Amino acid sequence: MSVLKAIFIGLVLSCCIATVIGSQGSSGGPLGIQSLMVADYRVYWSFSLFLAGTGLSWGLMLLQR
Repeated sequence: MSVLKAIFIGLVLSCCIATVIGSQGSSGGPLGIQSLMVADYRVYWSFSLFLAGTGLSWGLMLLQR
């Protein structure tokens, strides 16, 4: 169950950080932020940031048990 919570937190974290960095025109270097067109909206996304955020939040949830 904690993995599902961590995936949601990683998703929110990745969206927020990728939007801030990507809207400035940067790819974030090793983060590899990509710009995707969904319907008429531009969405910024980074799989490496998502995996790092999910792993970090999952580790924090395991420490709190």
